[in-house]
Order: sequence, then C-alpha cells, then structure tokens
Amino acid sequence: MRIAIEAQRIFRPNKHGMDFVALETVRQLQRLDIENEYFVFVAPGEDRCLSSSANVEVVEVRCPSYPLWEQTALPMAVRRVKPDLLHCTANTAPLVPVAPLVLTLHDIIFLEKRAGNNPSLYQNLGWHYRRAVVPRVLPRCERIVTVSDYERGRIREALGLPEEKVVTVHNGYGSRFRPVSRYREVARKYVPEDEYLFFLGNTDPKKNTPRVLTAYARYLERSARKLPLLVADLDGEQLDRLLEAEGIEAIRPHLRCPGYIPNGDLPSVYSGAFAFLYPSLRESFGIPMLEAMACGTPVVASRTSAMPEVAGEGALLVDPENADEIAERLLRLESDDALYREQREYGLERVKGFSWEKSARRLLEIYREVAAGHGKH
Repeated sequence: MRIAIEAQRIFRPNKHGMDFVALETVRQLQRLDIENEYFVFVAPGEDRCLSSSANVEVVEVRCPSYPLWEQTALPMAVRRVKPDLLHCTANTAPLVPVAPLVLTLHDIIFLEKRAGNNPSLYQNLGWHYRRAVVPRVLPRCERIVTVSDYERGRIREALGLPEEKVVTVHNGYGSRFRPVSRYREVARKYVPEDEYLFFLGNTDPKKNTPRVLTAYARYLERSARKLPLLVADLDGEQLDRLLEAEGIEAIRPHLRCPGYIPNGDLPSVYSGAFAFLYPSLRESFGIPMLEAMACGTPVVASRTSAMPEVAGEGALLVDPENADEIAERLLRLESDDALYREQREYGLERVKGFSWEKSARRLLEIYREVAAGHGKH
C-alpha cells in the first residue's frame, strides 16, 4: 500500500495533544511496518522530529495558513503521490476527495454547547473551522478513528453514524515518561521548591482552570504543608485575571506560572510533583494522566467523559464541578501515606495497558481493511 498521512503541525516547537498523537503513531509505523510506503505531509517548522527512511517519506508542504494548507496545498501534494488512502489526523480533512479517507476525529466538542467563553482567538477560529468542515467530510470517510469508547459513543449518537464506521484506537504515552530520580535538575527551571502540585491549565473552558484554582485555595486553608501549585500553559496576566474573577488573589504567592513547559522536560516535572491535577470538565482521552501515572505521580482526575476509561476506577476520581471534593482528595493524599503509595503503584500498573505501539498496530489493521475494500491488498 501507499499510505498518505496528514501530520501538518508535528514540526512546530510548542506541540500539543493531537500533534503528539500523530507524531508518535507515525514513529511506530515507521519502526514496525516495512511492507508499505508512507508519505507524511507536514508544514515546515523548527522541530524536525521525524526524518525520512526507506519506508517513510516526509513531505514538507508550504502554505501561509492552516485552512489553505489543508484545503489547497495538501490535496495537490497528495495527488502527486497517488496513495491508496489518506489518513487525516487532526479532526478535519480536505473537502475535495483525493483518496479513500480515514479521519481521526479526536472529539466532537466543537459540536457541543460550549462550557464558557474562550478568550483565545486561535482556539476560537479553530472551533469555527471544525464546525464548518467536519460535517461535510464525514459522509465520505471510509473509517472514523477516535480515541476512546466514550467518544465513539458520543460521535455515533450525535451524528447518527453506523457502528462499523467509527472505531476506537486508544492513545499511548511516550516511553520517556517514567520515574526520574534526579528530577530537580530540570524541574527547578519552573518551580524552586522540591515538592509541589502540578496542573496543566489554559484558557480552554473545558480545562476547568477557575475551579481548580478555587479548589487549591481551599486546600491551602486546611493543609499543614501548603505545597505550591505549578500551573503550566497559562501566562501570569491570564492567571491574575482568573484569580481576581474568583476573588482568591491571596493565593498568588503560592502559584508558579512559567508558561509552556517543553514536552522533553515533562517527565522530570511530573516525577517531582506530589500529585497531578486533571479535573477537566470534558476530555476525549487525557494523555497527561498516563504520563503522570507512568512517572509514579498520583492523579486527581474527573469521573466524567473518557477519564474513568483511561485512569480506571481505581484512580482518585472527583466531580470536576465540586471544588471542595478536589481539595479533599489532595488533603487525603497528604495525610494518608498508605493511600499515597497505593495510588503511586496503581498508576504504574495501569499505564501498562496503553502504548503507541498498540495504537499503531490497530491503525495498520484499519488501513488494510480500507485498502482491501478498494481492491488493494
């Protein structure tokens, strides 16, 4: 087979969830599958994290904006290689057919009622673009891949799709995520204290940042240790506005807000954290939970959407809308050494069920099914 894969943003330095899913699965396919030819289409960027090989050709496609890249430049580039199928990895795809299409639809949050206003212009434009494009490309998808059984059910229910058309391929986590004993060498770049709580917060309403900060304020009221909270992916001005809106400006001295933390530093940051907070309102998967657990860090996560499916029922699950419950879980971890050890061991065992190799092998099965349906073997 000749397989085209859209992975537009994997070369950008500040990668996020969908970028890592595309990158890690392509790396595994490159390692595992020497039978088929792959053409991976990317936009130019500083982080050249994938190189061509005997079975993979990395094709750089230049275009000034994401919509133009996907709708104009990508179809032209794909037609030149004449693939047996095209896999688009980030929710959207060209509106004009160029090959049998496999689409990874990570979630349908953009079709649901928004949890709140998002001040990010970039994220708002992406939301409108997905709403315009996705309903028009879904009817011609040979397979729609999503990342959890929860999301598969949501997609089928919302869009009325047949059962066989939507398939689950669970995400994995990077092998570099494991307990790091000398974490301080890296972690001190972001937080001076030896022990801290860790939260990946941003302006997306689903991340539940205001309520997490409120829960942390209530934790500080009752904790004897009063560990600082490291908040990534949020700048100081955004944080100050949230604290003022919640009336909890007094906690500012306990917060560490370095902005974006590169993925390569995260294993050390997770390893140094006393606990990782992930009480989102809505997640289609939640790779950071696996990363934290793989580093031996207890996770406080939501019992909503796909998070119980990933973290498992043995994790510390909370109602994400209940700040008191979030604070109570942190306080229990502080006061109960046996519970803390139990959660650490639970996480290390839980993550063994997920890997990028498993994800890639399942994708390869899907590619073969689609190609066979079009007379290719």
